[in-house]
Amino acid sequence: MARPRAIVLVVDDDSATREGLTALLQSWGYNTFDAADGAAALKSCDKELPHAIVTDLMMPGMSGLQFVESLGERVRQMAVVFVTGQATVDTAVQAIKLGAYDYLPKPLEPERLRITLEKALKQVALAREAVALRRKLESPLGSYGSLIGKSTPMRQLYQQISQIAATDASVLISGESGTGKELVAQTLHDLSPRREATFFALNCAAISATLMESELFGHEKGAFTNAIERHPGCFEQTDGGTLFLDEITEMPMEVQAKFLRVLEERQVRRIGGNANISVSVRVVAATNREPASAVKDSKLRQDLFYRLSVFHLELPPLRQRSEDIPLLANYFLEFFATKYHRSVPEWAGDYTTALQSHSWPGNVRELRNAMERLSVLSPGPTLTARDFEQFCLKAVVEEKSELAPMSLAEAERHAIEKALAASEGNKTQAARLLGITPKTLSAKLVLYGKA
Repeated sequence: MARPRAIVLVVDDDSATREGLTALLQSWGYNTFDAADGAAALKSCDKELPHAIVTDLMMPGMSGLQFVESLGERVRQMAVVFVTGQATVDTAVQAIKLGAYDYLPKPLEPERLRITLEKALKQVALAREAVALRRKLESPLGSYGSLIGKSTPMRQLYQQISQIAATDASVLISGESGTGKELVAQTLHDLSPRREATFFALNCAAISATLMESELFGHEKGAFTNAIERHPGCFEQTDGGTLFLDEITEMPMEVQAKFLRVLEERQVRRIGGNANISVSVRVVAATNREPASAVKDSKLRQDLFYRLSVFHLELPPLRQRSEDIPLLANYFLEFFATKYHRSVPEWAGDYTTALQSHSWPGNVRELRNAMERLSVLSPGPTLTARDFEQFCLKAVVEEKSELAPMSLAEAERHAIEKALAASEGNKTQAARLLGITPKTLSAKLVLYGKA
């Protein structure tokens, strides 16, 4: 199906210039309409928003600058090109600040205008697609794609995502475990021009140091023992798409140096290879550490931190957006009711209070696991605070009596012991009760001498 032709509005008080520009644009295949001044042009835009505007600067009544300023936020969905014989640095700067794409002097060079419009309209197409996709993702129920929440921190996060998704710049996402860093990365991808290409997620903590370089950059056959065939790395597999690297601070420092070079040069070389391979990949990295502390503790190279954090998104923990907890809980209850062929339970008033009173140290992941347990174990059609205490809180850790306070390490060890006891030693189930991954639990067991 042929793509609809772009619509261009020509604004100029000189009829000869206006007619000449209109004829030129039509010869290039554009649909056009015109206006003799800014006021008439503004009325035309109220009826139909063009893809591009080619406008004179100095006109009687409303000037070109006043016209563009009156368009407000709509200008972000159009390519505005000023054409004028009275160019000054000040007016050019003002035009760009108002959202104009370019500023061309008279006498106009047709070829320069044609190239300018072609480039500008590509950006307009991406901007309009992003707006349409944002509207599709936004829900009156308080969700944004796969992200759920209508609290102020989440709305601020949605705004940041919508602003940076269409760029190719690297993004660093930080936040506690279980806050949804991969979902944010996926949403960035879904809103970007790369959304039809691959989204590749790699957990750096799950890859051994010896295999990390091969996973990222690939290797040639025979490059090392057991390299029985050529293996393209993550960058090659994700070419044209988005590469999400979770727990970036677990990447060995020597690999971080090579990774930084790939980000700078946009080329990879497989282990054992002798040729550079060009790749086009947007990188989104995540960490549950505070980035500045990770740099200070030599867990993250400072130069890599600066390269990754062109945009930095910090995700709020669940305890800082308590109004979102009922939304999330209801979503998970409905999900697991469908999964396990059960009816969705009603809520007693004290159940909501209990949900919002809990601190949720495991964040959304802990809440998800708790709602799964309730879906399976709750005895009645209505959930109460007692159900929450019995099947969610006591399943993980009992309250410590009013004795001497425990250190964080002691509290963590105590919670792990309780979870293992509740799951009869099943580490996978214990990890689910704690709201952490099995790999994280295994690392904690080694740390506390429980492995």
